Amino acid sequence: MKPVVVIAGRPNVGKSTLFNRLTRTRDAIVVDVPGVTRDRHYGDGVVGSRPYLVVDTGGLEPKTTEGIFAEMAKQTKQAIAEADAVIFVTDARAGLTPDDRRIAEELRKLKPRMWIAVNKSEGLQPDSAAADFQELGLGLPVSISAAHGEGVRHLIDEVLSEFPEDEDDEDNEEGRWPRVAIVGRPNVGKSTLVNSLVGEERVIAFDKPGTTIDPIDVPFERNGKRYTLVDTAGLRKRGKQGENVEQFSVIKTLQAIDRANVAIFVIDAVDGITEHDQHVAGYILEKGRAVVVAVNKWDAANAEQRDRIKAELGWKVGFLGFAKTLYVSARNKKGLGDIMTAVDKAYVAAMIKLPTPKLTRALIAAVEKQNPPRRGVSRPKLRYAHQGGQNPPTIIIHGNQLDHVPDTYKRYLEGVFRTQFALEGTPMRIEFRTGRNPYAGRE
Repeated sequence: MKPVVVIAGRPNVGKSTLFNRLTRTRDAIVVDVPGVTRDRHYGDGVVGSRPYLVVDTGGLEPKTTEGIFAEMAKQTKQAIAEADAVIFVTDARAGLTPDDRRIAEELRKLKPRMWIAVNKSEGLQPDSAAADFQELGLGLPVSISAAHGEGVRHLIDEVLSEFPEDEDDEDNEEGRWPRVAIVGRPNVGKSTLVNSLVGEERVIAFDKPGTTIDPIDVPFERNGKRYTLVDTAGLRKRGKQGENVEQFSVIKTLQAIDRANVAIFVIDAVDGITEHDQHVAGYILEKGRAVVVAVNKWDAANAEQRDRIKAELGWKVGFLGFAKTLYVSARNKKGLGDIMTAVDKAYVAAMIKLPTPKLTRALIAAVEKQNPPRRGVSRPKLRYAHQGGQNPPTIIIHGNQLDHVPDTYKRYLEGVFRTQFALEGTPMRIEFRTGRNPYAGRE
């Protein structure tokens, strides 16, 4: 198994910068504001002599007993309990602070394998930058600069040297299981849904919009099948994003949808479908992602609200008519098994491989049943079809004069292919390719 390396420390000492340096990504948001990272954030470490998992955490605040910082500390402690090694990040510019001392005491109680990283040491003598932190008695501090990469390779090599090479280490390539993004506007119950599916408080579920900022990858297994759930920040309306942090969160949410195979689109049954929900649904469709619609808080909705949202599903997000719609309660764990069953079907449909002979036979049968409308004296001729891509399935149809095929006929063909190949839960794209006339331009 890959070693799990957790990055801990007080807020704003550069933990997320170190995470990005070790993973060579920008997956963790880096802003000079305390409390930006609020959940555990997993990534594959690529700096170092062997593969490992690195976990970015929120600040560890032992003296905080309530509010979001208390929840952050709870998440950090849980990450440390799961860790093989902990990198305790401190700030060379600030020196040894009372909070560092309190965190050191807390870490002693948790008893992990630990290394002290004295960050922001660029331009300082390494020995003098680390001298203050030796009195913590947690080993020899290592001076680094996460922003500039100084000392980072030396630090991670020291950490990994404690773990013997394992012949059964997983390959460094991405897993072949579905990535499932949980998306929707703020405060519709996305994090609660993730926690209910996983069966533990894996991400912070707080009754306040904007609690989740980073998209959080959550490995998950059900009935022997593996998934990666991605809890995303709620997409906010343009003009209401306010802080730069929230703007970055929106960007990362859109990136999470782009990287996902399936999106679980969460709607609030009590509030109904808003214009904002329509924008979220439109973006999912634009990216061609398979989708399952989860109408959450169904148990809290009265009869009038239930009738209203059923009607709104048809006329406000009717363009997601191919998706399975489920009425669930994430808090009470009702209907969650149906969600994952629908995710499985949508993933299979999105990644399906369609043989050219079967596609062509389905096309010919559709044309025999209903010809495309004429354009002047001639009628478009659809000759054969083949698959042009997956996620979403793309079907390319070849023939003559296909530039004049109307959208209504394209929708007819989409319905035929969807029924013929059981493509439930995924959008589909149909492209027409007109053959070149060899006599064009000749007298």
